[in-house]
Amino acid sequence: MQKLLLLHGATGSSQQFEQVAALLNNSFEIHTLDFSGHGGKPIPDEPFSIELFAKDVLRWMQQNKIATIDIFGYSMGGYVALYLAKNHPEKVGKVFTLATKFNWNPEGAAKEAAMLNPEKIVEKVPVFAKALEQKHGENWKTVLIKTAEMMINLGNSPALPLTSLTEIQHPILISVGDKDNMVTLEETIAAYRSIKNGQLLVLPQTQHPFERVNPKRIAAKISRYFSE
Repeated sequence: MQKLLLLHGATGSSQQFEQVAALLNNSFEIHTLDFSGHGGKPIPDEPFSIELFAKDVLRWMQQNKIATIDIFGYSMGGYVALYLAKNHPEKVGKVFTLATKFNWNPEGAAKEAAMLNPEKIVEKVPVFAKALEQKHGENWKTVLIKTAEMMINLGNSPALPLTSLTEIQHPILISVGDKDNMVTLEETIAAYRSIKNGQLLVLPQTQHPFERVNPKRIAAKISRYFSE
């Protein structure tokens, strides 16, 4: 059966794919993993980075004796998948990204990072704070702080400048929701146009949080793309 790896977004975990994975299990051998520090995994001494998370994937592939794999990546997970396609092309087959941010700059990164202040989240959105604690354990605040630092670093030095996407030769489907308030349609189109074998998908009535993405719709899109 065809193997498919699902990669979660920033401050997320593999748990967010439970519904989609269940819908795909009959067609694919579904795999998930938690990036370093996420989902209760130990917090690494080194900073969070796309390079670190790419190493997580490569280590997981080695441990599971998988030479090459197709990847669906949500948000940051899509960025990691494309980083792997560029820098370790032999490890990646087809890639499908959803809600992945490409236009990293200092101003935008600072705005995104400011939303990850754990003390403000506890004060203003305690329900979300509780959900993050359930997802990551007692280290959830550290996960947010290190993620914010990673975003600042990406703003100053993107791991995948738009021009670098031209080097990717893999079949890539770049998608975004039309109601996404974190990733613009313009940056998504620019990324799609930079990839030689790229395709573009805009999902109607779809916001950024994966929890608000219609699981049946995205599972159907995933199944169709990776079965082609």
